[in-house]
Amino acid sequence: MPKKIRRKKQVTPERLMQFGFAYAPPLIIGAAVSSKVFDTLEAGAKTVEHVKKETGASERGLRAIMNALVGLELLKKDRQGKYSLTQESTAFLVSNKPGTLAGFFAMAKTHILPDWLHVDEAVRTGAPPIALNLETQGPQFFSVLVENIIPMSYPAATKLGQALGVSKKREPVRVLDIAAGSGIWGIALAQQSSSVRVTAQDWPEMIPITKRMTQKFGLADRFSYIEGDVLAADFGNNYDIATLGHILHTEGEERSRKLLKKTFRALKSGGTIAIAEWLVNDNRTGPLNGLIFAVNMLVHSERGDTFSFKEIKSWLEDAGFKKVRKLEAPGPSPLILATKP
Repeated sequence: MPKKIRRKKQVTPERLMQFGFAYAPPLIIGAAVSSKVFDTLEAGAKTVEHVKKETGASERGLRAIMNALVGLELLKKDRQGKYSLTQESTAFLVSNKPGTLAGFFAMAKTHILPDWLHVDEAVRTGAPPIALNLETQGPQFFSVLVENIIPMSYPAATKLGQALGVSKKREPVRVLDIAAGSGIWGIALAQQSSSVRVTAQDWPEMIPITKRMTQKFGLADRFSYIEGDVLAADFGNNYDIATLGHILHTEGEERSRKLLKKTFRALKSGGTIAIAEWLVNDNRTGPLNGLIFAVNMLVHSERGDTFSFKEIKSWLEDAGFKKVRKLEAPGPSPLILATKP
């Protein structure tokens, strides 16, 4: 029989051209948020003309972005030319929903993309256009960011409380929320038991935001506060749980190691540290979101990076922790838990 001739798959530029417009989706979503497209469609399906009347935006502009949102599967369009929300956009892009990411996409143009325009310079010099880990620069950025990324952390923080059996605790549970930001890690734990008392630590400029969020959730009476840099502030001791919600990537390895040792001292024997991060594999070949976030740290921090579970596990063990493990939870990566003997 004649041998089958294997034809090489033809290489095309299509995938690279898709990358060439990868900046477009967040800007399109942000424009739709600013023009109240998702909010307007929450009441029901509407034509472009109806959305124009309610928002005041141009018909040409609305038609372009709304059709693009159909392509992105964030809107649906019927045969009568009426647009409606999908389950995903209903849950996360309507501005008044508790899990909304509308604010995050609205701020992408003003607080994220301008810094990324300097990525070539950051690659050349190794220095970021803005160092968010510094108190002189970070609060201005984080004061806008922290509330807009609550939906990324709240489900994982809730799962953490469930895994630790917080709702079953009757004796006091002391929680240290390090670099608390919005306070959502402590808030989610406090919601599960009236026995939880949270100490939230952050820069002085961030604490008013944390206080406002605890009041919003009706938990202000169960929070106390420590102001200062994570390595300079006095955490106190005898905590049952310490949370580090997406902090290590900004700090970098040296400061992260010091912070984990300091957290170890703050916990009681049997206490648990919980770390949320954008993990990468040992060879740094995936997952893609973690690799891209490492570039985000190049742009936004002096020594920040993304790390593997193996790396963070070794730091925790060097700090004295035992039983380092993963907890599958909603979010970009599993949570990392460890216990103080």
